[in-house]
Amino acid sequence: MFEMIGAGFASVFGLQTLLLIAAGVVLGIVFGSIPGLNTAMAVALCLPITYTLSAVDGIAMIMGLFIGGASGGLISAILLNIPGTAASIATTFDGYPMMRKGQAGKALGIGIVFSFIGGFLSMLALIFVAPVLSDLAIKFTPIEYFAVAFFSLTLMATLSGKSMVKGLISGFMGMAIAMVGMSPIDLTERYTFGRIELMSGFSMIAVLTGAFAISEVLKSAKESMGSGIQKEQISGFTIKGFGFSLKEFVSQIGNCIKSAVVGILIGILPGIGAGTANIVAYTTVKNTSKYPEKFGTGIIDGVVASETANNASVGGALIPLLTLGIPGDVASALLIGGLMIHGINPGPMLFVTNAPLVYTIFAALFVANICMLVLEYFGMRLFVKVLAVKKYALLPIIVILCSVGAFGSGNRVFDCICLMFFGIYGYFMWCLRYPLGPMIIGFILGPMAETNLRRAIMAVDGNVWAFFQRPIAVFFFLAAILSVVVTILQNRRGKDREKG
Repeated sequence: MFEMIGAGFASVFGLQTLLLIAAGVVLGIVFGSIPGLNTAMAVALCLPITYTLSAVDGIAMIMGLFIGGASGGLISAILLNIPGTAASIATTFDGYPMMRKGQAGKALGIGIVFSFIGGFLSMLALIFVAPVLSDLAIKFTPIEYFAVAFFSLTLMATLSGKSMVKGLISGFMGMAIAMVGMSPIDLTERYTFGRIELMSGFSMIAVLTGAFAISEVLKSAKESMGSGIQKEQISGFTIKGFGFSLKEFVSQIGNCIKSAVVGILIGILPGIGAGTANIVAYTTVKNTSKYPEKFGTGIIDGVVASETANNASVGGALIPLLTLGIPGDVASALLIGGLMIHGINPGPMLFVTNAPLVYTIFAALFVANICMLVLEYFGMRLFVKVLAVKKYALLPIIVILCSVGAFGSGNRVFDCICLMFFGIYGYFMWCLRYPLGPMIIGFILGPMAETNLRRAIMAVDGNVWAFFQRPIAVFFFLAAILSVVVTILQNRRGKDREKG
């Protein structure tokens, strides 16, 4: 194995290959940081370029896109409270409050370093434990997938803030929004009101970008339009290294390991992805913290959890992709296409028929991860300059970019209309103090829960008891109950402290 790893690194250490990896990382960061754009779009854009490249160069560039796209979302999430991708939603919970406190550099530094660590740990898992974990993932039936989705949906309570009722209402609204269109399994029309545009449901990019980005534009427009978004933060901005101390780094090692494990395990499960991993990791770290009441006020723990998990999920997602040929999302499906262009067929025989190229993929991921760390370190001081841009110049640009991203996701003007609708919706949610986090969980995981519940019921002929006869499913059901109980106890303790 170690000889193959060495050969893989030797194959990517050519000047052209390294430049292509760096170019892929830069493009991935750009697409990840701009609301409405995502890694899948970057991969789709660059696939034609790889036609003319060798297998090693083409794969290396695509791996750079993957790594850059996974990390780029933290930039706008921290600086503008707008997650560049769904994988950075939880980063806004503490990253933006840190920026408001004048700690933009520290938040960016924490996010960059722990993105690197999360990616590094997931790549070690990809190399050494891929066969074992892929064997576990292949045993998942619709019952297990429903149990995972059910557990993740209970996290709506954790993200509800001070009012669990408002959080649950927000979460169920997200699930209702996800139900618009054709129902799974039987393809029955639901809530379309005879409109053809609604038959395919609402675009995820339109919903997420509208709820977070456009609503944030409306909130910002409500404030003074003449000054920079955070002028006082820019005037006093100084940073040494990555902006945090060794003591702070050591204090987060436990949170980092927990978040990396969550990210890797969720990444392995097809169809869930980094959008869920960062939220689950955030709530896991919050529920096991000694000071859960501080989450959401601007502490580094929340940024560590989100950014470690979403980058760890990249390596996790490649495990079923390479060993079973199962893509976890659109970007992974495009990656399979890129591999097949160069004669590589992911699946059980990949490690036998194309072992050298497999280890080239591993090496390219490691190099891309290091490249991401270096590029974002030197770019960090440039990123903060975004805060000095006048609102009247920045906000229209954000709206235009979001509109381009929404239109590009499905080539429909209707998605741009939805973008604005959900922007207004998110703004009124903010005005009424309803949290957006639960809504996003409901929207992302609702369809997964419904689809697998219906498949599971069909598979067991309506025997509900069968759900409790599978150990993995029982584990997640118990975890769901524990999550709700812990959240209720934490809310009671918080109220008691306020009264005291």
